Amino acid sequence: MAISGKRISKIYENFDRFADHDISDAVKIIKEAKKINFDETVEVAINLGIDPRHADQMVRGVVALPNGTGKSVVVAVFAKEDKAKEATAAGAEYVGGEELAEKVQKGEIEFDRCIATPDMMSVVGRLGKVLGPKGLMPNPKLGTVTPNVGDAIKAVKGGEIEFRVEKAGIVHAGIGKMSFTHEALVENLNAFIAAIVKAKPAGSKGVYVKRVTLSSTMGPGVKIDTSNLSA
Repeated sequence: MAISGKRISKIYENFDRFADHDISDAVKIIKEAKKINFDETVEVAINLGIDPRHADQMVRGVVALPNGTGKSVVVAVFAKEDKAKEATAAGAEYVGGEELAEKVQKGEIEFDRCIATPDMMSVVGRLGKVLGPKGLMPNPKLGTVTPNVGDAIKAVKGGEIEFRVEKAGIVHAGIGKMSFTHEALVENLNAFIAAIVKAKPAGSKGVYVKRVTLSSTMGPGVKIDTSNLSA
């Protein structure tokens, strides 16, 4: 930990950690700070001026990052017959019905996203206690309960991510990898922030976007100027 602390302290000497930076500069700082020999995830954390305990202040949705996430996404699909074949053809790692539900219930398989056709929700509904706490429960509002499973799988694997505000009013997500170009990370970050701004709930009062911080897995946190955000 001491070595890590010294490394971060050295990085902070190269920029003002207390100042707000525009998005392009923040990405530049993060990329120039890379000292670790693996492809770190670039992450954003957004502090919102809401209380998610109130239903009219919940922030949740999906956003398609224009340059993907750089991460391989494992997808499970609940479907049968032709829709199951469509899901398999589209690249889903796990496809099935009752037998898939049994494996999920037993914790035998792990996946990042779960998609279901509407007629399979009677099966998926029984998995609420397993999928719900992990944020994996299919939801028609998020496009994960749909008859168009092929399109949904392609969207997920192409860079579509879900976001949901936490109890403390924070939304966070990985928006790419350090190996991405500067331009690609800027585009992804802009897309994510725009989605959060667009998702501003009706019950939000006062300042909506209070703070935005960009970081990497092992890097420093860089504050982003929120004055130009429409929130």
